[in-house]
Amino acid sequence: MAASSSSLSLLFLVFLVSLVLFPSLILSSKQDPELVVHEVQKDINASRRNLGYFSCGTGNPIDDCWRCDPNWEKNRQRLADCAIGFGKNAIGGKDGKIYVVTDSGDDNPVTPKPGTLRHAVIQNEPLWIIFKRDMVIKLKEELIMNSFKTIDGRGASVHIAGGPCITIQYVTNIIIHGINIHDCKQGGNAMVRSSPRHFGWRTISDGDGVSIFGGSHVWIDHCSLSNCQDGLIDAIMGSTAITISNNYMTHHDKVMLLGHSDTYEKDKNMQVTIAFNHFGEGLVQRIPRCRHGYFHVVNNDYTHWEMYAIGGSASPTINSQGNRFLAPNIRFSKEVTKHEDAPQSQWKHWNWRSEGDLLLNGAYFTPSGAGASSSYARASSLGARPSTLVGPLTSASGVLNCRKGARC
Repeated sequence: MAASSSSLSLLFLVFLVSLVLFPSLILSSKQDPELVVHEVQKDINASRRNLGYFSCGTGNPIDDCWRCDPNWEKNRQRLADCAIGFGKNAIGGKDGKIYVVTDSGDDNPVTPKPGTLRHAVIQNEPLWIIFKRDMVIKLKEELIMNSFKTIDGRGASVHIAGGPCITIQYVTNIIIHGINIHDCKQGGNAMVRSSPRHFGWRTISDGDGVSIFGGSHVWIDHCSLSNCQDGLIDAIMGSTAITISNNYMTHHDKVMLLGHSDTYEKDKNMQVTIAFNHFGEGLVQRIPRCRHGYFHVVNNDYTHWEMYAIGGSASPTINSQGNRFLAPNIRFSKEVTKHEDAPQSQWKHWNWRSEGDLLLNGAYFTPSGAGASSSYARASSLGARPSTLVGPLTSASGVLNCRKGARC
């Protein structure tokens, strides 16, 4: 039976959409358009089944989960269902009340004023923390978070800057979304409250943008980070179940440290997903630097580094998939990888692989280890998209300009 004109029109429309969303598939195929459309439709349907929600077609599974909803502001906590990777079970304050920050001050780290960010994050109950207006928060001391909290900056321009920044220490289920974190300084040698009933003396902090210390089920998404005194995001001392996604990182030396030290073996259980981030101008090294654990680096855009991109020591397992690495115009900085603190006789056994990465401007990845896919099972957390799609996948990285009543 001949196809109806409406069916043919729909088929042609899907084919045109396929050209936009899946150019590599179309261009590489020698099959007829109808078969290609069938394959694309099958891929889309499989993705929907795997993700469990409707995709609006950007290809970024996190963003497709919530950004298409013009009523996102009324459905904020839906974001907690959109996490992927090793931190996918981080629910933050999903089951709690909305707490509105109305005061940008931080006058008293021991007795914080209601309405301030510090007062919100130290509470014992789950809270989804939002902001009444644009604000710059200059903390007097590091912000010690309690478990089951979401800091959600959507709908306002929120900066944590110019002082100590965020500490996630021995707590769980934290989401940080849509915050500008920059120019973070050391703090400490002061009393700081960490819950309604507990405060204590803090020694000098490192000056990280986000410090994860013995924390678990942590998701950092759509933040913009730059120019901190130590790392932008560090995870140490047995931290695990972490996803770092959709962030835009710039102007920093030692970007991410994942693993406390070569001798701290509790970090052998660390699992971190680094996905859909844009590593931009002014970055030098440690994007990330890994120790001991299992690290899935997937579909990120590396447009700048000065020394190296991915490094590590103490036999971490690094699974690099579908990234785009653009090497700098520096003769001796073309290598993506740096095997640190060990002779080749040792690091040649570390499991580091590059699979489907796009290596540009002379970039090269030095793999090591046995290379068997079974060895990467604990360093795999989501399906990588083709590296040719990294541009669209990361085009909205960093803080989003979300306004009420419109798609974010």
